[in-house]
Amino acid sequence: MNNPSLPWQEIHHVLLDMDGTLLDRHFDDTFFLETVPHFYAQRHAISLEEARHRTMEAYMQNQGTLEWYDLDYWSRKLELDIPLLKEHVAHLIQVRPTVLPFLQALREGPWRVHLVTNAHAQSLALKMSRTPIGNYFDSITSSHELGRAKEDPLFWPLLQDHINFDPPHTLLVDDSEPVLTAAAAFGLGYLVHMAAPSSSLPPVYSQHFPSTSDFSCLMPVTKGG
Repeated sequence: MNNPSLPWQEIHHVLLDMDGTLLDRHFDDTFFLETVPHFYAQRHAISLEEARHRTMEAYMQNQGTLEWYDLDYWSRKLELDIPLLKEHVAHLIQVRPTVLPFLQALREGPWRVHLVTNAHAQSLALKMSRTPIGNYFDSITSSHELGRAKEDPLFWPLLQDHINFDPPHTLLVDDSEPVLTAAAAFGLGYLVHMAAPSSSLPPVYSQHFPSTSDFSCLMPVTKGG
């Protein structure tokens, strides 16, 4: 279902992903697929093609795990200063269109709004310093604080203990279907897939969850709205 309609009067908590949902994932894709292989090739004196092969192989081995999002892990694994290298493409960090009006509307309503991200603390700090989105949340939680990635079913009871949300009356917006699947298994009542995580790629709509490419169609309304 594209451009889903939400019963905002039934929603008490809103959980929002960061990369690929609120922020354009073009930054992260560029960094991991272009910047890292470039500096890896220099560091290890190999061709760029070989560097791309080695880094992609390492990514695939860790996809969906907490290590995949851990900048300290990648610094050790690749023998590169990953947080420092992110500064090379930090100008690409951008808030997705219509996100700020959406966040402002949430802040003006009765909802509790939480940022829930797999981003490592250093990546989170960089993105908070480059965008204004941090001003709109009641809480900001990184999965690294809880020791489980959002794709892990064990993450969700830990998060509930951490921020005390009521699953049947909670909305999650995320660009990851595995994350949405884990949240659904925990009983979250409202799930929306973000179909256009990167401005450099066409939207891919979910076949399993309500899916949209634009926050304007999710704009919240109160009972009197």
